[in-house]
Amino acid sequence: MQPPQGWRRALYNTVFESDTKLGKVFDIVLIGAILLSILVIMLESVAGFRRTYGQILQYLEWFFTILFTIEYILRMIAVSRPISYVTSFYGIIDLISIIPTYLSLIFNGSQALLVIRSLRLLRIFRILKLSHYMGAANVLTAALKASRIKISVFLFSVVIMVTIIGSVMYLVEGEKNGFTSIPISIYWAIVTLTTVGYDDISPKTPLGQALSSLVMILGFGIIAIPTGIVSVELATASISKTPTNTCPHCLTEGHDQDALYCKYCGQPM
Repeated sequence: MQPPQGWRRALYNTVFESDTKLGKVFDIVLIGAILLSILVIMLESVAGFRRTYGQILQYLEWFFTILFTIEYILRMIAVSRPISYVTSFYGIIDLISIIPTYLSLIFNGSQALLVIRSLRLLRIFRILKLSHYMGAANVLTAALKASRIKISVFLFSVVIMVTIIGSVMYLVEGEKNGFTSIPISIYWAIVTLTTVGYDDISPKTPLGQALSSLVMILGFGIIAIPTGIVSVELATASISKTPTNTCPHCLTEGHDQDALYCKYCGQPM
C-alpha cells in the first residue's frame, strides 16, 4: 500500500509507520485521543454526568469524531490504493467508530447506535506498532498459537466433565431442589466449577452437597491448567525469540550474545 516517493510517502510514514519521530508522536497522540473519547462515552452513559455536563460531552464527542474523520481521510490519501485500507480490519473499525455520530443527525432514534463508538477501543491495538511493544506482542502471539491445541483439548475435556457432573446432580437432587433439567444442572456445574457461585441454585441433599464440595475443589485445579499451558509456551517463545549469535566458522546458532568462543568448534566468535 506504500505510495511512491513524495509528500504522500511522507504522510504514509507518519500515519502508518512508527519508526520515525513524527510517526511515534502521531501514534501516541492517536492513542491518547482514543482513550479520552472512550472516557467521554463512558461518562455520557452515567445519568448524573449526562444531566449536568451533557452539552460539554456532546461537544467533546463531535471534536473526537471530526478528529478521527480527518485521520481516516489522511489514511486514505496516504495509501496508493485507498480501497485496500477501507476494506482492511482497522479501516472498517475506523469507519464504524465515526459513522454513528453522523447518523444521529440524519435518523431519529439512531442515538442507540452511539454505543458502537466504544469499538474505538479496538484501535488501541495500533500501539502494537510501536517498537517497544512489537517484540512482546510477537512472543505473546506465538505462545497463544502454540498452546491453542492443548487448550482446545482441555476445554473439550471440561465440557465433557460438566456434562457428566450436571447429569449426576440432576439425578441426585431432582426437580424439587431446583435442578429442573439436565441443561440447568450443567449450568450449575459450570458456575460451581469455575468458582463463580451465583447462588441462584444450590444442592439441598447431603449427597449433592458432598458432590458440590468436590466440584469446587476440582475447580481450583482446573483454573490453573490453562494458565500453566500458556506460561510454558510463553517461556518457550521468549527463549526462541532471544537474539543469539551464529558461529562464523561452523555456522552453528544458539550462542549467547556475549560468547567469545563457539561452544561446538571452539573457534573465536
